[in-house]
Amino acid sequence: MSVAFELDGRPFLALNGGPSYRLTPAFSLYVPCKDQAEIDHFWSALLSDGGEPSRCGWLVDRFGLSWQVIPEELPELISDPRGLQAMLKMTKIDLAALRAAIQP
Repeated sequence: MSVAFELDGRPFLALNGGPSYRLTPAFSLYVPCKDQAEIDHFWSALLSDGGEPSRCGWLVDRFGLSWQVIPEELPELISDPRGLQAMLKMTKIDLAALRAAIQP
């Protein structure tokens, strides 16, 4: 059993490995966001109907699939130790707070 789907113009194929295989955070989908509005949109949508927030932009949707909802500029922001420390305290990523954290 399989399903083909498209996310952001990219094709994916998901296979059902049977009941002995469970979803774990070892597999996640990454959602690169351009701005805080996109972060907020995807975060809310993926948590609706029973999802669970986690740390540092991670969450688990109602089906048990892990997602990373983070800004495209995150690697640059956390390359500064102050940005990394700020991110480690976050659940949903606050882009303005990350930018502020690395300001002199």
